[in-house]
Amino acid sequence: MSHTMGARQAQKQQSRRALLDAGLHLLADQNLASLGVREVTRAAGLSPAAFYRHFPDLAALGVALVEESLASLHVMIRSVLAGGDGAEEVIDRAVEVIEQHVRDHRPHVRFLSRERHGGVRQVREAIDAELGRFAAEVGAALALQPASEGWGPEDLRMLAELYVDRMVSTAAAFLEALEAPDADPEAERRIAAAAGFQLRLISLGRRHWHGS
Repeated sequence: MSHTMGARQAQKQQSRRALLDAGLHLLADQNLASLGVREVTRAAGLSPAAFYRHFPDLAALGVALVEESLASLHVMIRSVLAGGDGAEEVIDRAVEVIEQHVRDHRPHVRFLSRERHGGVRQVREAIDAELGRFAAEVGAALALQPASEGWGPEDLRMLAELYVDRMVSTAAAFLEALEAPDADPEAERRIAAAAGFQLRLISLGRRHWHGS
């Protein structure tokens, strides 16, 4: 009995994975609002009935993709911000890691960039909520650094949101450069230089901020 239940659970997970992969693949060329359930299930090799065993609608599929898309980004940015106190090498490392993340997770970054201001309200709200939780986690990491001594929670949240917003925007810029018809490595270098400069400005402001 337990073996049968385990096989069914594995099959269920496999079907769900197939739907997520199919959705992400189809969203390379369109937004979620224009996608249909039959289109997703056809690409996944499943029936429409199978879709509804996993998701009540396409918005729920989109929300699951939001969680999946941001999971690795959370780990990546927390690790670089928690690893130092705004030092030059930490900023340079952050930019390098963002660029590599975009190369490794291009479909997820593309999905987030498009749907962050897209037409499906539940997905927009899910992205905003995930980025809000993300900022809270980064703020907690920043609070442990000596440069944050004496900072209140509101100021730490503001600083965390600045870092997160700048890094997400940088990821979107790298994606646009990578997917340009005439992709130019020089454009990527310009994005990296601009991102480093912007993060240094935030770091400089942090050192001279006396609190709100």
